[in-house]
Amino acid sequence: MVLNSNAGDRALAISDGHAGNARQALALASALAPGAPRELLLAPRAPWRWLAPRRLPGDAAAFGDGFAGVLDAPPPLAVGCGRQAALATRILRGRGARVVQVLDPRLAPRHWDVVVAPAHDGLAGPNVVTVTGSLHPVDEAWLRDGRDAFPGLGDLPGPRVAVLLGGPSRHAGLDVADFEDIASAVEAMAAREGGSVLLTTSRRTPAAVRQQAGARDWRVPAVAWTGGDRNPYAGMLGWADRIACTADSVNMLSEACATRAPVFVHRPGALRGRPRRFLDELLARGRVRPLTAAAPAFDAEPLRETARVAAEVRARLGLD
Repeated sequence: MVLNSNAGDRALAISDGHAGNARQALALASALAPGAPRELLLAPRAPWRWLAPRRLPGDAAAFGDGFAGVLDAPPPLAVGCGRQAALATRILRGRGARVVQVLDPRLAPRHWDVVVAPAHDGLAGPNVVTVTGSLHPVDEAWLRDGRDAFPGLGDLPGPRVAVLLGGPSRHAGLDVADFEDIASAVEAMAAREGGSVLLTTSRRTPAAVRQQAGARDWRVPAVAWTGGDRNPYAGMLGWADRIACTADSVNMLSEACATRAPVFVHRPGALRGRPRRFLDELLARGRVRPLTAAAPAFDAEPLRETARVAAEVRARLGLD
């Protein structure tokens, strides 16, 4: 199958709208079909909302009029991420689209043309491509664009320590005491060499932690984003000399490790479940280290899987 220079109009990135899923679907679709792939955010209906990706009679109506319109003119290529998208891509495959599903769909991979699954999930099969961590758009061009979008962050003294705060999950917790541990460590790290702190929260960061982060009286130059205007996340990654982050998000860790900055993780030993396998691999590789006030900088090679995965998917699907 040939995807020409207008391929962005012929590829579809599908998700349930959750930030991590949407980001992975769009990153891979963009890598497979350079341009501006269309995005489809699903609005799942009962009973498919609960049963996806299993098919039932009438599932063309599973996601409302927007998806029904896509079925009337299926794209040549669809990339989905998440359980709801796995049903959408299954249906589209039945209508003639080539489909790639990101994350373990919890059904046999044979229902999709290619399944891209995190190595820490342990999924295997003849049409399974494994990825270390998660897919994302972070590369040199993305980081440069981040610096260009937020040039003021570059005026802060170095080393600039970017702090990425996630939120509590079933695999890890995050409360005000955890934030103070992180803040004290990065403050000491920056102060030791006359540097500064760049902090950003996420959608999942608890309100009490956001409030504490915004009100904290730092002993070093600091910028803290806790909501409101444009999130300077891309600029912070682009300007970071070092990165400190919570352990709860595979996506966030993957994007931090895609930079050339050394990455320090708060309480890695407290992480539970399958994401712990990913973090343990990063620790074994030496790509991340535990966050402490005395932790020294170290040389780091960026971990960027999206281009490699896209090349393998293109070869498997015969995309030109």
